[in-house]
Amino acid sequence: MEDLGEIVGEFLMESHENLDQIDRDLVALEQEPGSRDLISRIFRAIHTIKGTSGFLAFSRLETLAHAGESLLSRLRDGVQPVTPTTITTLLATIDGVRSLLEAIEQDGNEGDVDVDSIITAVHAQMNAPAETAAAPAAPAEPAETPEPLEEKAVRPAPEPVEGQRKPLGEMLVESGAAAPSDVGSALQQQLEGDERKLGAILLEEGKAAPAAVTEALQAQTPKRSVADSAIRVDVDLLDGLMNLVGELVLARNQLVRGVMETGDSGLVRSAQRLGMITSELQEGIMKTRMQPIEHIWSKLPRVIRDLSQSLGKKVELVMEGKETELDRSLLEAVKDPLTHLVRNAVDHGIEEADKRVAAGKSPEGTLTLRAYHEGGHVAVDVADDGAGMDVNRIAQKAVEKGLLRADQVAGMDKREIMAMVFQPGFSTAAKVTNVSGRGVGMDVVKTNIERIGGAVSVDSTLGEGTVWRLTIPLTLAIIQALTVDCGDQRYVVPQVAVLELVFIDGQSTKIEYASGAPVYRLRGKLLPLVRLDRALGLDVGGDQGVYIMVLHADGRRFGLVVDRVLNTEEVVVKALNSRFKDIGLYAGATILGDGKVGLILDVSSLARRSHLTAESDRENLVATSRAAGAAGTGERLLVTAVGERRVAIPLDAVTRLEEFPRDRIEHAGSREVVQYRGQILPLVRLSHLLGAYSEVEESDTVSVVVYSEGERSVALVVDRIVDIAENQTTARREAEEDGLVGTAVIQQRVTELLDVRRAILAADPNFYTEAADEILVEA
Repeated sequence: MEDLGEIVGEFLMESHENLDQIDRDLVALEQEPGSRDLISRIFRAIHTIKGTSGFLAFSRLETLAHAGESLLSRLRDGVQPVTPTTITTLLATIDGVRSLLEAIEQDGNEGDVDVDSIITAVHAQMNAPAETAAAPAAPAEPAETPEPLEEKAVRPAPEPVEGQRKPLGEMLVESGAAAPSDVGSALQQQLEGDERKLGAILLEEGKAAPAAVTEALQAQTPKRSVADSAIRVDVDLLDGLMNLVGELVLARNQLVRGVMETGDSGLVRSAQRLGMITSELQEGIMKTRMQPIEHIWSKLPRVIRDLSQSLGKKVELVMEGKETELDRSLLEAVKDPLTHLVRNAVDHGIEEADKRVAAGKSPEGTLTLRAYHEGGHVAVDVADDGAGMDVNRIAQKAVEKGLLRADQVAGMDKREIMAMVFQPGFSTAAKVTNVSGRGVGMDVVKTNIERIGGAVSVDSTLGEGTVWRLTIPLTLAIIQALTVDCGDQRYVVPQVAVLELVFIDGQSTKIEYASGAPVYRLRGKLLPLVRLDRALGLDVGGDQGVYIMVLHADGRRFGLVVDRVLNTEEVVVKALNSRFKDIGLYAGATILGDGKVGLILDVSSLARRSHLTAESDRENLVATSRAAGAAGTGERLLVTAVGERRVAIPLDAVTRLEEFPRDRIEHAGSREVVQYRGQILPLVRLSHLLGAYSEVEESDTVSVVVYSEGERSVALVVDRIVDIAENQTTARREAEEDGLVGTAVIQQRVTELLDVRRAILAADPNFYTEAADEILVEA
């Protein structure tokens, strides 16, 4: 009985794999109705299921599979054409087979699954009127004959089988390694009773070189079949192996550290050898868990076909990078969020055919799935060329639902507003459908992806389409990391988030402060800093002899100040209990080479905790949104003095701060310019723009804020830089004069918020036009 249970288990596993392949092939057959290969492959898969189910006495399953096989036989023989109705009937048959298999898996028998209605539909399709079934599925090629099956007579002269062994003598003659007469002589000796192999005769008589015979023998060896080259392994066994390798990596790290301290050269060599073997073993185990993302994509063509038909839409699916591999556990975690995004794109994103034509598009929409490696992660894009998302409508809905205040919206950029769709209960659907519109889904997508250490974002252009991007770690088990010291504690930073390290000696390199906010000038650009000791509530140390780790997370670039950077090592990620997770600063824990526990820092959480504004992604943001006003809360501002007035500029509109000698300022027509880094940089004095003249005597230098877009730059001249502050106030009023977008109370002082766009145009009226042209040329 136990043996029979194993046979049923194997049958279920193979059948589910076959059904997934049949799903893909049927959808492909609809696009290529003349493909004999697809029909033959589907037929063979159904025939295998029918035969085994009969052997195992699953009679209803056998009957249903036989019905599907009969219809496929008519398609294969050209008696009946392949039509969308035929495909729908066959897909329904496959669904029935799948339901029966699930019942067998659950209860050990076929249960009460209804198959009669499906069989009736299949027979009705087979008995369709002759005029619709007369045309052959495809013109048969003269040289091609149907593949032999059990019911058919076998051909008299079968074609050569690929990989069939070729005689050794023939191979040696073809390669020129032996003369035909010598091979003939050796064959004659064998006929006369010589029991030696052909190769041995040629070698002993000096008629062929050993290397040539060896090469021919290797080439003659038949390749392993697919069935022989793969085995099924239980996932729990792989998980157990992964855990053991993780423990081995930890033991290796501790052993290597101890051996290095002893200095024994023999032990050092042995430890290095152990390290190499452990790394190779770890890599091998990791590869056993890696699977192509095609495994979860394979079900999506069927999902899209069914959904687009029910919605009356035409959708073409394009898949790029399906060979990209992910850890199997992550594939399972990504499957549901990805399916939801695809269904949402077909339902909400892609318009009906008539609306697309009216908008000047093709009637058929395109949904593109794209997977690729990016910085130690796998990025998966779900892109449609549909209607796009209306940022104003999203903002309006967010305000209506109380997720945002109306005064916040003015200071948010396009992506921040679009990110509101990930809030629980948020939906802009005009009506509720069985696909979406109930306000459930996008927040679950975000939660599920973040649970595995990933991230999800959305970018959309109204009228052109939407791109949803999932960023997923390659694996959860073992990562490359940097160990750092902060105070007397040791922490771990995932190396994938580290862009570079900067040592601060306090003389040639310094940390600057503006109203308590630390910043660093990295190659002329301001980099906001986070002190790890302050973020963790430890005693704050000094600024000399420390390191800045330049990190990237959630589209943000910032510097993390630590006391020491120790070394790079592979660490095994251990899950944290709920108490540590609630703190929100740690992504996990590990055991370090010295046996101590090190907490793995959550870089994304550090960035959010420190209220860092996202450094603008210049390639993706439109120039006008980047140069928008500084309204809103939680925004970092550069506060400047212009005459007697305080004027604030958004920090993400600041590319560099410079000081120019006053005598370097020249005139081009009526405008002031300065030669700067091989360019002619136009200037605008904010005192002139705002009418804020000072009676203070001018110094020998001028302070400027440089703003760049593409290859173009302008300089905003101020009297002096005051500090960097964060706008947390809601006490704000609209501007009453040109050049400002409003005023706000910042650090207990009334501060004017500069209209950056207006200032840039005052310096260079053609700035945005020409910058946009440059971006288009680069694209």
